[in-house]
Amino acid sequence: MLAAQRQRRILAEVSRAGGVRVSMLTKLLGVSDMTIRRDIQALVSRGVVQKVHGGVIIEPASSDEPGFEAKVGRERAAKEAIAAAAARLVRPGTAVAVSAGTTTHALASRLAEIPDLTVLTNSLRVAEVLHERSDRAHQTVILTGGVRTPSDALVGPLAVAAVRDLHADMVLMGVHGMDLDAGFTTPNIMEAEMNRAMIASAHRLIVLADHTKWGVVGLSGIAALADAAVVVSDSGLTADVRETIASQVPELIIADEAELTAEEAEPEPVAGADDDGAA
Repeated sequence: MLAAQRQRRILAEVSRAGGVRVSMLTKLLGVSDMTIRRDIQALVSRGVVQKVHGGVIIEPASSDEPGFEAKVGRERAAKEAIAAAAARLVRPGTAVAVSAGTTTHALASRLAEIPDLTVLTNSLRVAEVLHERSDRAHQTVILTGGVRTPSDALVGPLAVAAVRDLHADMVLMGVHGMDLDAGFTTPNIMEAEMNRAMIASAHRLIVLADHTKWGVVGLSGIAALADAAVVVSDSGLTADVRETIASQVPELIIADEAELTAEEAEPEPVAGADDDGAA
């Protein structure tokens, strides 16, 4: 296969899945790690993809905001593992704030099993899961008002006002990107404002972000890395990135996909999303 053919195949795979690991591409194309990295660099120079640790993702504009269905299929196993690990940090009887996002959507079905929770969320998807599944857990779900974004978050003055005088034990937050200098970011300015309000209402910030979010910088900042009490990510993070995060955050939890049972690893079906559909 010629280099141009390989690069078209790589671009097609990245476009389909949102992100691909180098190890997967070497198996798929039957070439060496070095060959794949040269192909990736050629695509990077054309501005169509972005290198991340261990792989490659579609080059995102800082203000580009994919919709929920476009993201929900990306890194599904990693998100399920992250959700399982994050749920273990939540105790019965506490009050938690949960932001919008595909990883927090994966978390919602696990929170639904924890009794006596009060859940404050600006996510229509999270609220829907809790409404459908939490009857036996005797939970209270508070859904903010606001204007709906492409990621099915509720934002704006009404949403911010809804959380201003509340005091949650923790906020469990998905993010678009995380970076040493830029911190946690999102492409949506109003969503960043809402996330900052949720952080201000909670005692602890727990960030849920798979490895593809590292090095991605959205238009608007949410918080510095050091503002998080815990970051929950997956085994795709390289050793040097883990060291960087651990130098800024008191606790870094690496969720292991292999620890999930077959039942836990099975993602919840999402209406309107295809199998290739993703922070």
